[in-house]
Amino acid sequence: MKILAACVLSTLAFSAFTGAYAADANKGVVTRDWSDTVAPADQNAYEAGVKAYNQCLRDNGVKYDEDAYVHETGDTYKYSYVIGPYTWADFDTLRTQSKPCDAVWRAQANPHLKSETSAFMVDQPEMSHMPADWGKNKMRPPLIHVLYFTLNQGHAANEAFTSVLKKAAAAADKSKWPYYYRVVAVQGGDDGSPDYLVVIPNKSWADFGADPDPTFWKMVGSVYGQADTDAMRKSFGEAVKTTSDHVDSYSADLTYTAGK
Repeated sequence: MKILAACVLSTLAFSAFTGAYAADANKGVVTRDWSDTVAPADQNAYEAGVKAYNQCLRDNGVKYDEDAYVHETGDTYKYSYVIGPYTWADFDTLRTQSKPCDAVWRAQANPHLKSETSAFMVDQPEMSHMPADWGKNKMRPPLIHVLYFTLNQGHAANEAFTSVLKKAAAAADKSKWPYYYRVVAVQGGDDGSPDYLVVIPNKSWADFGADPDPTFWKMVGSVYGQADTDAMRKSFGEAVKTTSDHVDSYSADLTYTAGK
């Protein structure tokens, strides 16, 4: 379901104010992502290295799940691993628990990497529209549509971006719109990383390809009226510098689940 297809065409972005991302250290709102690029000829050896690393995590009783995704569109020789959402303090504990397995990763996976990037992502619940119980039930949809948004420089762009998405999320909640999406802010992503991500779960390719009914902006318009919605769309589009998107599939074979 192309929930935010209209949003992608309008584009998004962000300005780097760390305070805007600040997360309560006691709340599980932080996710860490690693994305690996692998040469085609090295995929089998790389995946064997990931499995060996996961076995080491099991042997050492690491208590944190790490979900694996294979990029289905965009760079299809890329893999992403997602840990969270947890608290900031959990990542200190995770680092201690997983450290004995660093040597396994370096020996069996690193040799097959072309590159690797990593960043933290902080949940933005007021900008997201998710089921009430999503934090209690582990969501591992077969496909996820990941939208990258980089904002224009300056405080005004970030304010416009966050204001529109907060209003849209409130409208989705009020109208009980049955399509869900999660917004996260990126921290520590280095040069070239997006400022925000929107992650949309999909059950299948048919689900991905189907347009929502009503569409995103029509849903917003049903709550705020056409004039205000047009103004929101204009503000939204002017805030964004660049945007891109790709689709990933969940990989049970490469996922580490604590206790299994």
